[in-house]
Amino acid sequence: MDDRHLIEEKCSSEELFKGRFLHAFRDVVRLPDGASASREYLVHPGAVLIVPLLVDASGELRVVLERQFRYPLGQVMIEFPAGKRDAGEDLQLCAQRELQEETGYRAAAWACAGVLHPSISYSTEFIEIWFARDLTVGERRLDPGEFLDVFSATPSQLLQWCCDGTVTDGKTLAAALWLQNVLSGAWSLSWQETLGL
Repeated sequence: MDDRHLIEEKCSSEELFKGRFLHAFRDVVRLPDGASASREYLVHPGAVLIVPLLVDASGELRVVLERQFRYPLGQVMIEFPAGKRDAGEDLQLCAQRELQEETGYRAAAWACAGVLHPSISYSTEFIEIWFARDLTVGERRLDPGEFLDVFSATPSQLLQWCCDGTVTDGKTLAAALWLQNVLSGAWSLSWQETLGL
């Protein structure tokens, strides 16, 4: 498709703020009709989210989740394990690292489901969604200042929490859609072995 009638061209860029995590810019752009406009946005290195599939002692499928306080909202949120990519880090290695650091689990098999852009109007952030299976538990290695609870739930429990508003985190809601479609057989995954850490 020809998208030229939609494209905005950058004319100038101004750095507004650079912190440890946030990097903000204001650009002046030329609109498709020739007019000018201002665009403020955050530059983000990308992140991963992991959907860890766990089979319990009774053979029932469960997913590993976390409860974490999110300061901007002032509340504890239920989320899938996730984390920011280090500069130049391979995304599967990032997923493996984040899963082990936050939950203690390692997975023998991984599948990349797709990419999510959570804030397209004001951020370059992308989140790559990974599924992990054949889990073994070990020791967590939380970052300094990181506090979270790890627990598991059945997929149906998670979907009910998404439906009733218990889960409102956007990336977890999107990953629950992937999970529902994978488990129903509507969407397929291509599994691969764990990369060397």
